[in-house]
Amino acid sequence: MKPFPFAAALLAVGLLASAARAETPNRLLTILTAPEPQTQLMAMVLTMNAIAAGAEAELLLCGPAGDIALKAAPETATAGQPPKGASPQGLMQKMMAEAGLKVQVCAIYLPGKGADASVLVEGVTAAAPDAMGAAIVAPGTTVMSF
Repeated sequence: MKPFPFAAALLAVGLLASAARAETPNRLLTILTAPEPQTQLMAMVLTMNAIAAGAEAELLLCGPAGDIALKAAPETATAGQPPKGASPQGLMQKMMAEAGLKVQVCAIYLPGKGADASVLVEGVTAAAPDAMGAAIVAPGTTVMSF
């Protein structure tokens, strides 16, 4: 085997892999289930900073965290927290309005509450399990779970 053609082939494979990675968007899927307001707010803060750093992001709210998406959300989701007085719901809505953040509740959240989509803030929808499963394993996606 001649060293030059082998090295050239390795270089070509590396360049193709780099090009493929460059074409794959940097995506973030934040899955939030935690009931604690501080944890919920930190998930929002990190998602917001990932968006600012260039990531395409989406948010999945399940269990107690799904309450953040309610029009009549509990005070834990709407009360401002130190140090800047932000709330989980307020920061979520800011990202939706300013960055186009896609927000969904788990598919079983609304049936579990005995409610329909009319109880959700505008722009929040129920996730389709097959689409969410595909989003979780999509190339270039980082899953952050709280």
